[in-house]
Amino acid sequence: MKLKVLICSVISVFFFSNCQEKPKEDSIKANYLDFSKRDDQLTGGIKMIPIKTPKGTFNVWTKRVGNNPKIKVLLLHGGPGLTHELYESFDGYFPNESIEYIYYDQLGSYYSDQPNDNSLWTNERFVEEVEQVRIALGLDSSNFYLMGQSWGGILAMEYALKYQKNLKGLIISNMMASAAEYNAYAKDVLAPQLDPKILKQLQDIENNNDFDNPKYSELLFKYYYTEHVLRMPLEKWPESINRCFKHINPNVYVYMQGHSEFGITGNATLKNWDVKARLKTLTVPTLSIGSKYDTMDPEHMKWIANEVQNGRFLFCPNGSHLSQYDDPKTYFPGVIKFLKDVDSGEFRKE
Repeated sequence: MKLKVLICSVISVFFFSNCQEKPKEDSIKANYLDFSKRDDQLTGGIKMIPIKTPKGTFNVWTKRVGNNPKIKVLLLHGGPGLTHELYESFDGYFPNESIEYIYYDQLGSYYSDQPNDNSLWTNERFVEEVEQVRIALGLDSSNFYLMGQSWGGILAMEYALKYQKNLKGLIISNMMASAAEYNAYAKDVLAPQLDPKILKQLQDIENNNDFDNPKYSELLFKYYYTEHVLRMPLEKWPESINRCFKHINPNVYVYMQGHSEFGITGNATLKNWDVKARLKTLTVPTLSIGSKYDTMDPEHMKWIANEVQNGRFLFCPNGSHLSQYDDPKTYFPGVIKFLKDVDSGEFRKE
């Protein structure tokens, strides 16, 4: 009899706790697209945020999708000088999981103000910009996940190294922690995979500093980008990606990155960037994403996951630099699992 009472008590507790959790989840799902209590209802989630800089105040473009009080993901696009359009495939995955996410064009990018002042294009100033965006959107350590891809990954690491107390989780997608090692991987591993004739043409153009030669971008897109940036024939690239490249701010891109994704070229300001020695100070739950065919060494991405104090590595076996497009079946389940594991308290270092 006592055993029967005990079993009944355990079952009651189990069902009661489940019933307590389910209304919370149902409430989040039911209110996910409810804009009625938001100040951006009229604009459909779009908000221009004023950013104070040493050269004055400028506005940056943001757009919130969904409502989730516990999971809010701010997306940092690549480039520098590209746009949030790189992330538009997230519309096909995050809403079904009731994940709130925020598109954001950094200062200098297409949908935001584009001041013509190179002194603004520094890692330190961009970090302070992200912090101002965070404050304006009301994000904090109870809900704030920062996700950066490529250059966005650099910015995400730099932000976390200064402001990790504000974060609930960090996602570094397809970005190494050292520009020198990124360049070495491009030169020593990826370049030899090119047809020798194509490689020589590219190197001749670079050695002659003839980057405005249309042949340079033509060769890169046809032979390099379709292997290591987005593994699809150019004619099948998603419209959002083509639109993003059309909207690039070349001044910001060239000043910080150089002339292409084929390593950092010329006197670009990022050429000596390196935070490897500092990553071990990061305690925030971190997901590092690497891909087999990426412009970035996936083994380095795995190293990042092990170097931070609470890291997890996601490997995309069919992916390249934009693995959300060429390996979505690996990319999105891995990202969503990370977000939900951190939120539920089930995240463990792997």
